[in-house]
Amino acid sequence: MSETIISADLVAKHNAARKADLERDYTSLGARLDRRGIAIDAIRDKVEKFGVAIPSWGVGTGGTRFARFPGAGEPRDIFDKIEDCAVISQLTQATPTVSLHIPWDKADPNRLKQAASRFGLGFDAMNSNTFSDARDQERSYKFGSLSHADAGTRRQAVEHNLECIEIGKTLGSKALTVWIGDGSNFPGQVNFAKAFERYLDAMRDIYAGLPDDWRLFTEHKMYEPAFYSTVVQDWGTNYIIAKELGDKAFCLVDLGHHAPNVNIEMIVSRLIQFKKLGGFHFNDSKYGDDDLDVGSIDPYRLFLVFNELVDAELSGADGFDPAHMLDQSHNVTDPIESLMLSAVEVQRAYAQALLVDRKALEGFQDENDALMATQTLKSAYRIDVEPILAVARLRTGGAIDPVAAYREAGYRAKVAAERPAVAGGGGGIV
Repeated sequence: MSETIISADLVAKHNAARKADLERDYTSLGARLDRRGIAIDAIRDKVEKFGVAIPSWGVGTGGTRFARFPGAGEPRDIFDKIEDCAVISQLTQATPTVSLHIPWDKADPNRLKQAASRFGLGFDAMNSNTFSDARDQERSYKFGSLSHADAGTRRQAVEHNLECIEIGKTLGSKALTVWIGDGSNFPGQVNFAKAFERYLDAMRDIYAGLPDDWRLFTEHKMYEPAFYSTVVQDWGTNYIIAKELGDKAFCLVDLGHHAPNVNIEMIVSRLIQFKKLGGFHFNDSKYGDDDLDVGSIDPYRLFLVFNELVDAELSGADGFDPAHMLDQSHNVTDPIESLMLSAVEVQRAYAQALLVDRKALEGFQDENDALMATQTLKSAYRIDVEPILAVARLRTGGAIDPVAAYREAGYRAKVAAERPAVAGGGGGIV
């Protein structure tokens, strides 16, 4: 049996005080859904099986380009991060895997695997880092990595990605995510076509190193740290990359990596249609790549994304198997609390999308009844599915109210007493 960090007795006491009210709410919601021809237990069962990966870097306090203000009990290393991820998994029962970032999380792979297995955690996609320089690195990535004009720098970046694959093989990971900061800050700084061709050549070398049962995810981003141009700037370029590389290459969609007001749900639909949707980095944004908590700004957009995902799931879309991960930066909140709530928000959007009357929606679409089509979506979105999510947590050993249970346990104060305080002042996300 997996170890737990929060006392099982505390979680049981927490749940006992809330169980009666939850059962009444669940029964009431079940009756209302039954009138719509929806079996609440079937939705609950799907929610129980739905998980989202935690990014190892997400449990540390984030920062901006200008400053970082560390919180109490900052994780000192990847093993502290795994313990923090275990708390999130225990209380939400929605985050069964951790996604590592190398070299930030570099350690003996067997020791990492053993540390995670203590808590019943697995490992999601590996993430390479060629957007910043590591200690003792021979060549700098200041002017790019996989698209760099210097062949030696490109080879160094390729070798790093191949190393990530080797580490992941020991951990049981099945995917590599490649995001690069390559681009330019001034017109004329780079030749667009040559830079992209160099990138594709380097990616082909990485792709050749993938095991047969692995997938390669490429991630697009329109700006930062390059602000005039980026090599992989949008989903169209990302799709070209996936098509050029082969059947194991897919596009990763980060919700914050798009221009304001871009129709992300339509991008998701296109990638599903052409069998190149690899997965998601879930977060939210107000202006750009803010990496805010999921659902904190535009929860309806998140629902619309999941409307496309559920439509593909229920229709049995060919090759549909997206990976789900959070990708957030927590500057003013407790990262564990934010990640717990974000995991719940992803489940919430999934549950709401499962409630859409798809037969009615298709009929209104065929009849060009725009008003009733959009109202069909809103009807599902407006349903409070919290009782479904809470019962799913209760049945699988989690907490009815994860944040309340976490605060009752005093975990943050405990680790703050054990982990040395970290000085602030620098920028960056780790």
